Amino acid sequence: MKNVLFRGLTALSLGTALTGLSTSCTKDLDQAPKYELTPDRVYVDLASYKKVLGKVYGSFALTSLGGAGGTPDLTSIDGGTGDYIRQLWSAQELTTDEAVVAWNDTGIQDWHNQNWDANNPLIRGIYNRCYYEISLCNDFLRESTDEKLNSRLGSAEVTQAKLYRAEARFLRAVSFSHIIDLFGNGPFPTENDVVGTTPPPYYTRQQLYTFVESELLDLTTQLAPARSNEYGRVDQAAAHGYLARLYLNAGVYTGTPQYTKAAEQAQFVIASGYSLATTASSASSAYGRLFLADNNVGPATNEVIWPILFDVTRTQTYGGTTFLVNGSIDGASAGWQRYAGETTGWGGIRSTRALFDKFFLQGGDTTVDRRGRFWQVGQTLEISDLSQFKQGLGVTKFRNVNSDGTAQGASLNFSSVDFPMLRLADMMLVYAEAATRGNATRATALGYVNQIRRRAFGLPINTPSAAADITDAQMTTDFILDERARELHWEGMRRTDLIRYGKFTDATYLWPWKGGVANGRSVDAKYRLFPIPLSDITANPNMKQNPGY
Repeated sequence: MKNVLFRGLTALSLGTALTGLSTSCTKDLDQAPKYELTPDRVYVDLASYKKVLGKVYGSFALTSLGGAGGTPDLTSIDGGTGDYIRQLWSAQELTTDEAVVAWNDTGIQDWHNQNWDANNPLIRGIYNRCYYEISLCNDFLRESTDEKLNSRLGSAEVTQAKLYRAEARFLRAVSFSHIIDLFGNGPFPTENDVVGTTPPPYYTRQQLYTFVESELLDLTTQLAPARSNEYGRVDQAAAHGYLARLYLNAGVYTGTPQYTKAAEQAQFVIASGYSLATTASSASSAYGRLFLADNNVGPATNEVIWPILFDVTRTQTYGGTTFLVNGSIDGASAGWQRYAGETTGWGGIRSTRALFDKFFLQGGDTTVDRRGRFWQVGQTLEISDLSQFKQGLGVTKFRNVNSDGTAQGASLNFSSVDFPMLRLADMMLVYAEAATRGNATRATALGYVNQIRRRAFGLPINTPSAAADITDAQMTTDFILDERARELHWEGMRRTDLIRYGKFTDATYLWPWKGGVANGRSVDAKYRLFPIPLSDITANPNMKQNPGY
């Protein structure tokens, strides 16, 4: 069982963790009422600090400590829908060629049709979720100053608590990086703000970028060394990894590309002791084992640098990987996703043919490349109506079964698949993209790409293969974009990739129902950023709306 962080989550009440919470600017983000405990009664020893840290981590997975049916911490959005991973995934995948959804909840079809506005409740959901996480981190940091740690803990404990503090800074930097990527600009609350007084200042994308960069650079030495922390907690490799992503997209964020820095940071991660998972099992290929219910043990832990933890009994949520598993099946197709005999499914998310074609058009075949697995029985490849679940193919990537094909031994209405926020293969492809842009060593990059591809074809990663390998001439920038789709599809990065390549809103690359048209169309460039929710514009006089909204 995944006990490391869950002990903190189950032992600590929501109100206890959040007393003195600092919010963004949306009138306390419609948060649920807090209990009347003061910080001095919460942060009493090192164990208490770790419990609160568990809540800070857990907010990426949960919206309530009362289980899937508990009162959500943000009452402006349904608890299951408002989950961090579910909302981030939707913003990054449903807006692209990789996924569509059949449901007609308010605002949900706006994702793929690319016609959202500042009143969209789901855009408000991911915005508020990011700032809620930032608020949790700020509260933890406010209670983790050197002065407070020295007054509450022994000298040996202070050292460990400072490590917790560094992890909270990292998690805050991640949420700010999501604001940079999704919204560009936004409010800038920190632990130094006096709670409940004046609204936080408005920061531009450049200002937020500068802050996140400086935080992550510092954390490359402040976090635990790579591969030395508990499962589910971050280390120095995670800081290098998020720097690599920040620099990869620097041209979009700041106007100044930083591909050399992206390659350097990716190389730090590649050399830090993580390795590609290469052992298949009776239920899955080596690649597929990264996305099974027991990916918290075995070879997956060698590759996944930072997972968001989910557990069938301890983190019951209708978001996270429960959404990815249940949302992509219905009763007729449940067998390939879940343990035999469980037939519940929500009938919602599936892929467009644009993702399917990435595997066929590479000169390969979905029976060879183990990453290209689609549920086709009863489904059509083409989509004429987004609201029909049977149109579009299922993606058989996240599966709520163990690597030996057995169940978790509990209700399968919830998932135990941990979500990979950062893994080694992504860093290898970051380095490769930098190389195609002339900012890294091509021979090294080609080696990384071919290792990834050999694993995908079920071959030894260090043995050359005519079936899997590409040549230096084939390793173009566009090839890397397609390879990222093959390797990283449905992992919440596609929108960012398409924007970086200038293909998200433009007519240079179309996919089914892009812009709400069956064959796809270009849309206004303003959709490269989401609007600041109108509720926050109204609540905070410092805020400015993004252009075009």
